[in-house]
Amino acid sequence: MAMKIRLARGGSKKRPFYRIVAADSRMPRDGRFIEKLGTYNPLLPKDSEERVKMNMERIQYWLGQGAQPTDRIARMLEAAGVREKTERLNLKKGEPGKKAKERAEEKAAKATAAAEAAAEAAAAPAEAPAEAPADDAAE
Repeated sequence: MAMKIRLARGGSKKRPFYRIVAADSRMPRDGRFIEKLGTYNPLLPKDSEERVKMNMERIQYWLGQGAQPTDRIARMLEAAGVREKTERLNLKKGEPGKKAKERAEEKAAKATAAAEAAAEAAAAPAEAPAEAPADDAAE
């Protein structure tokens, strides 16, 4: 049996409340579970002790039995100091969208065209005026 430690949603519409449960991974999210391990109330402030309650003894037991925590539960366990923090990479987060990529390509094309035009202008000998008018000193 593939065991997971995960969140099961409860509460009414727009008022979520979650149970932290040990369940078979093939069961529905809010369906049958083996054991309730704690609760999570996202509506409470982040510094509240009532926000996340976990029975650490039972969680340690299920982890020892090979249960895999979901990503959200793993983060809660890291915050509680039960697991070591893991490095997470979100490669898509820093990547610009399609329109931003198109704008960047257009800007790069204009910059290269301007650089080529400047190089051509510098390569061609500039015709300097033969003499500057002497009237400038009188003014």
